[in-house]
Amino acid sequence: MSMPYMLTSSSVALVTASSAGLGAATARALARNGVRVVINYLSSKEKADKLLEDLNGLQPETGSRDADRVPQFLAIKADVSQRAELSRLIDETIDVMGRLDLVVSNQGWTKMRNFQDLDDNVEESDWDTCFNMNVKSHLFLFHAARKHLEASGGSFITTASLAGVKPSGSSVAYSVTKAIHLVKSLALIAGPVRVNSVSPGILLTDWGLQFPASKVEAAIGKSPLKRIATVEDVAQQILFLANSASTTGANSVLDAGLSL
Repeated sequence: MSMPYMLTSSSVALVTASSAGLGAATARALARNGVRVVINYLSSKEKADKLLEDLNGLQPETGSRDADRVPQFLAIKADVSQRAELSRLIDETIDVMGRLDLVVSNQGWTKMRNFQDLDDNVEESDWDTCFNMNVKSHLFLFHAARKHLEASGGSFITTASLAGVKPSGSSVAYSVTKAIHLVKSLALIAGPVRVNSVSPGILLTDWGLQFPASKVEAAIGKSPLKRIATVEDVAQQILFLANSASTTGANSVLDAGLSL
């Protein structure tokens, strides 16, 4: 097994749920740094194809790259709520790209509820879907990817949430299932693979835009920096964690100081 190393132009990163939002921003940040990227989508093929075009335009020129080696970027349709599909996603990535150095496990699910109203937070289907998407899918994806990340000295990074650090957010089920205990458990169990997470506050993605404008404005007002994090901020933190050979079991909170 090779020792951990910084991502290079030979490295391959898989970013799940990446046709838009944070996943797409992460794919772009990786491409700008010369990394080969696999993006994943379920229903948004048009967005995925457009992102592939964008990634090709961002790839830096390197004299050492083999011009005949293709593809540099790949889009794979897979339903990440299904364990068999997660395994297929890893297998197809390896079959086409030949290796795997980083997995950014970005999928998640929520339904907007009134966090302060217990009666609004006891819909069982919410809890089942939150656990499946926010916990089990990350576990099963890691299980499928582990041997390939061990071979490359790579890492696994999940998208958690400030709601998992401080009880808050779109629902109680979301807050509970976005906690980072799984990440810490995997980091303890699965070394030398590094396992870390990022926990953004409100992001103005399709999800974040469901919050009332008053809630976003309140978060900005309470923040010491008088702003909220952007998807580009979070993508840069993911890149930092991927290149940090001695960091595992860490959770990076990106909330402009809101939780202080």
